[in-house]
Amino acid sequence: MSEPARTLVQLNDDAASQPAREADLGFLWDFWYPAMRSTEIVGKRLATAMLLEVPLVLGRTSDGKAFAMRDSCPHRGIPLSYGRFDGKAVECSYHGWRFNACSGQCVEIPSLTSQDKLKVDRIFAGHFACEEHDGYVWVFMHSPGTRAPEHGNIPPSPRLATFSEKFKVMHLACDLPAHVDHGIIGLMDPAHGPFVHQSWFWRSRGSIHEKQKQFEPIPDGFRMSPHSPSSNSLPYQILKKRTGEPVTTTIDFILPNRRLEEIHSGKLWFSSQTTVTPVRRDLCRIDFVAAWNLFFLPVSIFRIFGKIFLRQDQETMIQQAEGLKHNPRLMLIDDADRPAKWYFALKSNLIESRRIGETLPHPMSGPVTLHWRS
Repeated sequence: MSEPARTLVQLNDDAASQPAREADLGFLWDFWYPAMRSTEIVGKRLATAMLLEVPLVLGRTSDGKAFAMRDSCPHRGIPLSYGRFDGKAVECSYHGWRFNACSGQCVEIPSLTSQDKLKVDRIFAGHFACEEHDGYVWVFMHSPGTRAPEHGNIPPSPRLATFSEKFKVMHLACDLPAHVDHGIIGLMDPAHGPFVHQSWFWRSRGSIHEKQKQFEPIPDGFRMSPHSPSSNSLPYQILKKRTGEPVTTTIDFILPNRRLEEIHSGKLWFSSQTTVTPVRRDLCRIDFVAAWNLFFLPVSIFRIFGKIFLRQDQETMIQQAEGLKHNPRLMLIDDADRPAKWYFALKSNLIESRRIGETLPHPMSGPVTLHWRS
């Protein structure tokens, strides 16, 4: 076999094994993930992102519809983001192949002649279902080696809950140098607050006391049942004095990566959604969006405090990454680490249920009360 032929065989073997490698990274497929902020797509400019180690090229058509394609031309693999976009089709910069932006279907191969019998419309670049709301472009990351499902066959993309017509909105983001699993269990960890988030406006190490919270199972996740927030958190105390009514908070975690929180006191409310999205096996990204009708709380002030919180988490994860490089043995304890155990069990059950085609029982058989100090 000639050297060029051996090279092509090797390329084909690598391509065939790619889905298996992608599926073995501890990622959860067939879910919506936020790829980028809507403001990052301007006019006919193509933007790039990485989700679950899949390179994406994104843009918005002339009629305003966001789209997402795999950033790779199926001809020779050059990133499509180097090409041109006319508002309808993405043109590869190497040989001018053109693809419908919303379907990935090839619409033109300039090098073909009247003698060629290749059916252009049977060629597709990788593409992904895409929606835009809450200030994000969401992409449905279907399983490696499968074609993008029709919109009618996938669940609606996540939306932030709001409870009045007028409200303020804020977005924040930061990168964490860790596998998404570490980012997620850090997100739901109830015991790190007095140590990582020591602040005059939040809580101190000296305010640690025993707490108990009830949790209940929900589809694809679990909920910290409605409860009165911690008495050692200043913002909650201010809110209670402002309304003269009880403050309640509810926190949900839902696969693959979403933490939802709602706070209510009388007619005032605060709602947030935090996602931890896998970028690569060693990098994930926190996207945080919040809405509220606490009009005495300016966006600028909340942004300052929010950035402090995220920076504290980010610095902790950077430090943790130093230790994880050496593959230490880790442990999870009860009760403070029980949510992390539920997450791993939910994730494992989901993967196995998809494999065998059967629904597996939820790791929680019913409501549970957990105790910890923080």
